[in-house]
Amino acid sequence: MDATAEELLESCKVPNDSWRKLLYKVEAQSFLDVPPLVIQVTSLRCGGMILCTAINHSLCDGIGSSQFLHAWAHLTREPNTELTILPFHGRHVLKPRNTSQVHFTHPQYTRTHPSSHVDLHKLMMQSQSLVATSFTFGPSEVHFLKKQCVLSLKCITTFETVAAHTWRAWVKSLNLCPMQTVKLLFSANIRKKVNLPEGYYGNGFVLACAESTVKDLVVVNNNISHGLKVVQHAKANLDNEGYIRSMVDLLEDKTVRVDLSTSLVISQWSRLGLEDVDFGEGKPLHMGPLTSSIYCLLLPVVGDANSVRVLVSMPENVVETFRYHMVVKDENAYHDHNMD
Repeated sequence: MDATAEELLESCKVPNDSWRKLLYKVEAQSFLDVPPLVIQVTSLRCGGMILCTAINHSLCDGIGSSQFLHAWAHLTREPNTELTILPFHGRHVLKPRNTSQVHFTHPQYTRTHPSSHVDLHKLMMQSQSLVATSFTFGPSEVHFLKKQCVLSLKCITTFETVAAHTWRAWVKSLNLCPMQTVKLLFSANIRKKVNLPEGYYGNGFVLACAESTVKDLVVVNNNISHGLKVVQHAKANLDNEGYIRSMVDLLEDKTVRVDLSTSLVISQWSRLGLEDVDFGEGKPLHMGPLTSSIYCLLLPVVGDANSVRVLVSMPENVVETFRYHMVVKDENAYHDHNMD
């Protein structure tokens, strides 16, 4: 590519369609036809490079992908050394039980039709074009959001804070009926919770589900406190191994689908360490997805471990409203919000 890294960094805050040429396009009829791994390296005029990878999600999750990329980089830098963490490929440790024991309710899934007559996912994907939006939250914004809550600040994580704030902004921008139930689905690592072996290389996560009426989330409460409580409750459910095993048993039923009808889905990439992958020429100047969709990503900010970037696409007619509600409105703590 006849461009420099510096030139590309100026426009890399949000993905654009031209980036698609940075990854070899695979013609696949179904998900199962996608190769386990696709890699493209694009050389730049300045001597730098862009490394794009696509890993079939049936092979591993984000933690597995990070494990592979770090191992690949390690062996590139030091080809005569051993890996510090060996991959464990025994998928049987997360297999369902011989007799299905679904003893808990799992609102993040549905067996037939969406649980609501409203299907926001379909509406957003099909009705109009989507616009990628990006927001960077630093320590001062996160601290201000935490101060709105009655909970001890030490009990609130950055993920919980940013996720609850983004969920509220998403719901408020869509102007939904106050009695409508909305959900926040987010991936949660269960490797330690169910004692998976070190280096487990598979999908060692489940979807947690926070749910609330629109009224309770954005009308009755004028801050993130209610959203934060239901997010923490969804995380607390995963402290019960029986709850996790119940979900694994449920997913053996091939008629079960993720209920996306009134859900915002968040995936946290900000703690995977992908911004630290070093093939011997230094750490990356930028790390992020090739495309943006209605699935929300929390991304690391290269060079600032205490900040997090939110990337999500919204329908064109509500994107400005969403941007307005995402801005942390505190003149003292944050004068000029970093809206990329």
